[in-house]
Amino acid sequence: MGGSRALLATLLLMVLVSGALALCPQPVVLRDVNGVRVCARLFEDSDVLYDRCCGGGFMDILSPADVPSIERFWNDRTSSLVVGPRCELTVWNKINKRGYRRKFRTGIQYRLEESGKGLFGNWDNSITSYYCSCS
Repeated sequence: MGGSRALLATLLLMVLVSGALALCPQPVVLRDVNGVRVCARLFEDSDVLYDRCCGGGFMDILSPADVPSIERFWNDRTSSLVVGPRCELTVWNKINKRGYRRKFRTGIQYRLEESGKGLFGNWDNSITSYYCSCS
């Protein structure tokens, strides 16, 4: 019986830690590994549960950034994002900043699936170019 309790405690700890690792950072703490302020951070994963969003790999965007074609790995891959304080991220779904456009201001967008694009679409896995700036 003691072994099953230890196993249960270990499994519970693993679930808590994995959930904590996927928790979206607050905009005020967005910094890269060198401590430089980040305009926005893009994440490849989201989830139906908000506390599991902002998972997987991520890409930091420094200000100012004007990118007409996102790097190949990140093209159409972003599922959640965080925009830093006094910053604005404008995204497009086509290269050279064409197609649908959406602005995200300071805050957390847990699920881009909930951000409408056009009549029937959404922004999940749809970002191809962007412009990000902070004041």
